[in-house]
Amino acid sequence: MKCIYCKIDNDRVINSRPSEDGMTIKRRRECLDCGRRYTTYERVEESPIKVVKKDGSRVDFDRKNILSGLEKACEKRPVATEILDKIVSDIELDIYEKYDREVDSKYIGSMVVQKLKKVDQVAYVRFASVYREFKDISEFIDELQPFLTKIQKKSKAKQKNNNINV
Repeated sequence: MKCIYCKIDNDRVINSRPSEDGMTIKRRRECLDCGRRYTTYERVEESPIKVVKKDGSRVDFDRKNILSGLEKACEKRPVATEILDKIVSDIELDIYEKYDREVDSKYIGSMVVQKLKKVDQVAYVRFASVYREFKDISEFIDELQPFLTKIQKKSKAKQKNNNINV
């Protein structure tokens, strides 16, 4: 493996361990020329799954596309990169378990929406607004309504507790 710093093919593996999902092996390497360390990931090459897009076209499944969408939705949000990687790995694992050749892009989008909803409400709404193609503000408000109801219930419960304590 060529060193990412000096581009010389002279390294050694210091540490290897499987990832949490068992789909990749993380290897810590040290360049024997420049002495710097870097990490590589090894994954099984599988038969490519095609993603069927809305227009009927088919493209190769690429986990980077999911990660890119998540990063855009989580921009300037307090969501760790490790959480986004875990979401992508979970979705990828699910796809390879359930599908052999093709998966609908709507299925992938719905998986992302489900995962984001649990992680960050703002990122969830950002992603959902693009994924579900909101046409106007009323659709946006409809998506927010469950969150608003939940907040109102918490606020009423808190007021009730404060009145009991007085």
